[in-house]
Amino acid sequence: MKEQNEALLSSYTLPNGIQLKNRIVMAPMTNFSSNSDGTVTDAEVNYYARRSKGVSMVVTACTYVTPNGKGFHGEFGADTDEMIPSLKKLATSIKDQGAKAVLQIFHGGRMCPPELVPNGEIVSASDIPAEKGGVSTDEPDIKPRSLTETEVEEIIHAFGETTRRAIEAGFDGVEIHGANGYLIQQFFSPHSNRREDRFGGSLEKRMTFPLAVVDSVKKAVQEHAKTPFIVGYRFSPEEPETPGITMDETLVLVDALSDKGLDYLHVSLMDFFSTPRRGVEDLTKTRIDYLKETINNRVPLIGVGSIYTAEDARNAFASGIPLLALGRELIIDPDWVQKIAEGKEAEIVTKIDKDKQEELVIPDPLWNAIINTPGWFPGV
Repeated sequence: MKEQNEALLSSYTLPNGIQLKNRIVMAPMTNFSSNSDGTVTDAEVNYYARRSKGVSMVVTACTYVTPNGKGFHGEFGADTDEMIPSLKKLATSIKDQGAKAVLQIFHGGRMCPPELVPNGEIVSASDIPAEKGGVSTDEPDIKPRSLTETEVEEIIHAFGETTRRAIEAGFDGVEIHGANGYLIQQFFSPHSNRREDRFGGSLEKRMTFPLAVVDSVKKAVQEHAKTPFIVGYRFSPEEPETPGITMDETLVLVDALSDKGLDYLHVSLMDFFSTPRRGVEDLTKTRIDYLKETINNRVPLIGVGSIYTAEDARNAFASGIPLLALGRELIIDPDWVQKIAEGKEAEIVTKIDKDKQEELVIPDPLWNAIINTPGWFPGV
């Protein structure tokens, strides 16, 4: 291994004492490849096993905590105890290759396709349709229904129950999915949350649901985990909508999350070096720099976003973050970490090879999505 890459592959200890063998994490990515009953397929298990050898930690695709939270076709479920054997299969496939297995837990809210949820009824913080990306965007007569306070409490509880299932299935941790426009973000966003009860209104009240989910998850860990168990939280720093989440609002949330005793925070970015859209004074300073300042070493931050080469990774680490997640690049080249460890960084592949689906162990639904979405992956 080249000396300049030693930092990438040095070990790192999380706040709860769990040691990661290096600084590279597999980012959570939807793969559309589970069975229609919510159980994981062999193709999915093999896909994860193929990518779990080099990285220190794998964050799975998101799994839904309640039946009305299923956000994707081919998404696996964790909403009932019947799903524990399926979840166990996934956890084992990752851990057997030497990586920590972290289950990303989620509720899709207003982004759920109606055909995937009971009675086709989409729910959210309020009855405001999504502006882009959701079914409610394209269908003017489809509006989400505002959740009642009781239902909100039930979903908070469901996040805790899903955490218990993750523990029973042998996962090393969970990541709370508070990013990418899904339900937790919908409660934090002034675009989707127009409530007038304790879950909405002021910025502080819009933080009530996200922070309650964290408490529910941590309580489940306290009650059910016999050994240290990782709890992370993923967030998106800004929304393009007006009104929408601004960078300064996210810094208030991140400040609160930094005092919650989490094991890491994980920012969701398309570009690691991106700068804020609005809400802060200096729009030339990167979002990562703003986040690091606010966190002030209270909790580790995982950075992510269009990291393909070893040089990309070194530049990202130069910003001072302790951990780096790779998403698309680990689909393109599952041996990324091993190549760096063996001093073969020149052999890293950074564009998808359209002739190597089998060799790359990519399930058909994910492969078809990659090949039919120009611009999503380099080389397509």
